[in-house]
Order: sequence, then structure tokens, then C-alpha cells
Amino acid sequence: MKKICLWSGPRNISTALMYSFAQRDDTRVVDEPLYGHYLRKTGVRHPGREEIMAEVNCDGNFVMKNLLNLNDENGKEVLFLKQMTKHLVDVDRDFLPKFKNILLIRDPKDMLPSFAVNIPKPNLADTGLDLQWKLYKSLKSLGNKPIVVDSRELLMNPENILKQLCGHLNLEFVDSMLSWPAEPRKEDGIWAKYWYQSLHKSTGFQSYQAKPNFPDAHKQVLSECMPYYEKLLSEAIRANQEKE
Repeated sequence: MKKICLWSGPRNISTALMYSFAQRDDTRVVDEPLYGHYLRKTGVRHPGREEIMAEVNCDGNFVMKNLLNLNDENGKEVLFLKQMTKHLVDVDRDFLPKFKNILLIRDPKDMLPSFAVNIPKPNLADTGLDLQWKLYKSLKSLGNKPIVVDSRELLMNPENILKQLCGHLNLEFVDSMLSWPAEPRKEDGIWAKYWYQSLHKSTGFQSYQAKPNFPDAHKQVLSECMPYYEKLLSEAIRANQEKE
């Protein structure tokens, strides 16, 4: 069974990409398996915290060991895990090189205003961009170079980027990855009602739209985020440009 981890920051299009992979007949998707572990370890106050922790397994090492040992289920040959990079807190990382890893990034100028709707005063740690860069360097040193996908590139040309991504993953691209029904999915985490409302109205990747008038209140954290984003962006696959 081919196993893939998508490592994203918040308010990115990670759920849309999970829905895209869920359209494949050969793929089983799992929504943020380390979320409960992250809430337990950090004590952060996210919407629905108690409900989430009561619903999911909050032992991250146990969760990842089980997923690593998961075999084909109902003929599924691919396991796709949608993960948040910042959830990798106090988790044994030995599993990482055993997965194909994707880093999904988003320009902080677009991400921070969106994230602030739910988390009013986001900081660098909330974005996970510094952790994504550290993860990139760590995996690369182990010979497991992650595939970096920028959300703007993906939204501007979904078919091109998905074809490149599938090529890197040694998967065949299928047209069904470009659209999905406008409805909640059975794979959604219990937190979907707090975060996925707009996505449940979508039928595919939305056109890219830049956020206007970046708020002054977030300019300090923006300046902290940009160096990490720019480093990762330099490694990202680009539409109409094949990358080794």
C-alpha cells in the first residue's frame, strides 16, 4: 500500500486536496489523524476542543503506528493522510521516511487574514511555516525529498499541478480528481462544522483570488513568516514547468 502524508499549514486548501484524492477509486483518505494528539499536548483552545478530544484517539504515536501498519482495505492501494505540520509535537518521527511526503504552502499574505477569522491573534507557530521548512530540510537529509506544492499555483492550474504531483508520487492522474460533490464527506473530521463550511458548497478547486488590504495588525507575524515561505516556494513545482 502506497502511503502519502500531506503536511499543510492552516487555512490552506489542504481539505480540497484531500477531497481531490478521495475521488480516486484506489485511495483512502484520513483527515488530520494527529489533531487530538496536538490538542492534548499543547492545551490550545480550538473550536470544539473537548468534543474532538472525546471523539478521536489522542495518542499520536499509537495513531501513526496503526496507520503505518494499515494494509489494503476494500482494494484501496493508496493511503492519503491530510496532516497539519504543527501537529507534529512530541511525536516519534521515525514514520516520516516511510511515507511519500508533500508540503502544501500558502502565501502568508493570503493565509493570515483568513486564519485570523477563527484564531484572532495568529503567530508564527500557528502557521507552521517554520516547521514546514525544518521538516523539508530534515526529510531531504534522509533522502526523502518532499514535494512542495504552492496553493496559488494549484488554484491557477489544478490539472497541471495535479498531473505533476501524481507523477512525483508514481500515480496515474485521473480526471475525477478535479471535482467532487458539494456536500460533507464521510472522511471529514468531527471539526468540519467549524472549518469546512465554504468547502462543502464547492464542487472543485476555486479560482485563485488575492486577499486585498492586508491588515496592519498582522504585519509583524507576516514579516516572520515570509522568509520561510519564500524558501519553500523556491522548491515548489510550478504550472507549465516540470521540476526535478
